[in-house]
Amino acid sequence: MKLNVLLQTVSLHIKKIVNKPSCELTIRNLVTNHLHVRCGDLFICLKGATVDGHQFARAAVQKGAVAIIAERFIKVSVPVIYVDSTHKVLPKLVNEFYQYPSQNFTLFGVTGTNGKTTVSYLLNDIFSLYNHHTGLIGTIEIKINNKNMPSQLTTPDPATLQKIMAKMVEHKVDTVFMEVSSHALSLGRIHGCDFDVAIFTNLTQDHLDFHQTMENYLHAKSLLFSQLGSSLKRQKYVVLNLDDPASEFLMTVTAQPVLTYSCKKHAHVIAKDIEITTTYTKFLLVTPVGEVVIRSPLIGMFNVSNMLAAATAAIAKDVPLPVIKSALENVENVPGRFEVIEPKDKITVIVDYAHTPDSLKNVLQTIQSFAIGKISLVVGTGGDRDRKKRPLMGEVAVQYADEVTFTSDNPRTEEPEQILKDMVNNLQASNYTIEIDRKKAIHRAIQFAEQDDVILIAGKGHETYQEIHGVKYDFDDRKIAKEALNKREK
Repeated sequence: MKLNVLLQTVSLHIKKIVNKPSCELTIRNLVTNHLHVRCGDLFICLKGATVDGHQFARAAVQKGAVAIIAERFIKVSVPVIYVDSTHKVLPKLVNEFYQYPSQNFTLFGVTGTNGKTTVSYLLNDIFSLYNHHTGLIGTIEIKINNKNMPSQLTTPDPATLQKIMAKMVEHKVDTVFMEVSSHALSLGRIHGCDFDVAIFTNLTQDHLDFHQTMENYLHAKSLLFSQLGSSLKRQKYVVLNLDDPASEFLMTVTAQPVLTYSCKKHAHVIAKDIEITTTYTKFLLVTPVGEVVIRSPLIGMFNVSNMLAAATAAIAKDVPLPVIKSALENVENVPGRFEVIEPKDKITVIVDYAHTPDSLKNVLQTIQSFAIGKISLVVGTGGDRDRKKRPLMGEVAVQYADEVTFTSDNPRTEEPEQILKDMVNNLQASNYTIEIDRKKAIHRAIQFAEQDDVILIAGKGHETYQEIHGVKYDFDDRKIAKEALNKREK
C-alpha cells in the first residue's frame, strides 16, 4: 500500500513529518518488532512495559524499514511520521493496510476471567459440525480451518491480529472465535475488530497488578460490550452469564440485544436436572427453540456454564439444537483444561490451567464430588503478576484439598521463595508442604499417592515451558506427570 494512502487513515493524529516521503513510497508490511523488519517495511515505535521501540528505530532502518511512525524524536535517514500516540494509530493503520478483514466473517468475542478458552473451542466444534469454515484465536493456539499455529498471547497485538485475520479471509474462513483479554481491551488491541457476538463468562479476581481494582477490571471487560456497534447489514448480540453479578452492569452498557444463560436463575438458556459423575456431565438444556438432553464428557459445574455460553451464542446465530447437542456430546477435552492423564495404579492425575482463586476452587469442588480417596494438589502462582491473589490461592488450596504441595509456577523475574511466602504466610492450616522444584513436587505427589487418590496439578495447563529469571525452559506438566506415573510402576 502507498504510504500516503495509509497515512490518510490517521491524519488527525499526525503532528509532523520529517524527511517527507515520495507519493510513490510503497509499504510492504507493518512491523512493531525491529527483529522482524524486512526491506520495504513501515516500523512503528511502541513503548511497552519494559522495552521502548524508539530505541530500535535505527536498527529497523538498517534492516530495511523505509519509514518510521514515532512519538518522540529519533534521528534516522528515512521519513519519520510523528503522531500523538503510536498505540492509538497502530490499530487504525493495520486495519487499513489489511482492508478491515473482520468485516468479511462472523466474529465471536469471548471475555471473562475463566472459561474463555473452553467456550471458544466449543463454539469452534459446533460451527465446524454445522459446515462452517472456522478460525480460532486464543491462549493455546491459532486455528485456520484445520491448520494450527502456536499462540503467544491470549489476544495478539494489533499488527499480528489483523495479519492473522487477513490470512483467515484468504483461506475463506466465514466464522471466527476469539478470546478477548482485559489487557487487550484496555490497551486497544482489538480496535477495528467488527464483532458480531460478544460473550461474557464470569468475573473473579485476577490481573489486579495491571487493573489495580476490580472496578477497573470490570470496566475493561465492559468495553467489548459497550463498543459493540450497530450494523444495518448484520444483527449483533450480547451473551451474558446471569449467575455472575457483573452481568447486571454489562446489560447497562450495551445497546445490542442480550441473551442470557444460567444454571440457577431464569434465563433465555438454562440447565436443569444437572448430574455430574466421574466420566460425564448430564443436564437438560432448555432454550427458546426447544429442549434437549446433553450428556458430555466435560466434567463439572463450571463446564456446564461453559456449555451454556457456547449453546446460547450458537442459538443467537440460528444453529439447530441437534447440531449443538452432537457437538457438546462429542467434544474432546480442551488441552490443559481438566485434562485427565491416563490412569494407572487406580490413581487419577488431572492437569488444569486453574490459576485464579475461583477457578482453582471450582476444579477442586468438582473433584470433591467424585473423589473416593484423598485429593492431592500441586500448585503455585506466577511471578510478575497479581500478588494480591497469592494468599487467596493458598487459602483455597488448603481448604479444598487434603494434601497440598506449593511449588513454582512461572516465577519469571521474581524469586520463587518470595512468591511461595506470599501464598503461605497467613495460612493457619498444616496440610501443606513446600517444594520449589516443580518437577520434584509432581513426582513426589504421584509417588506417595494411594489407590483411589486424585492428584490435581494446577496453574500451567497446556503450557509447555517454565519461565525462570526471564528464561523459558521446556516444561510440560502432562509429560512430567506421565514420567512420574511410569516411574511409579517400576
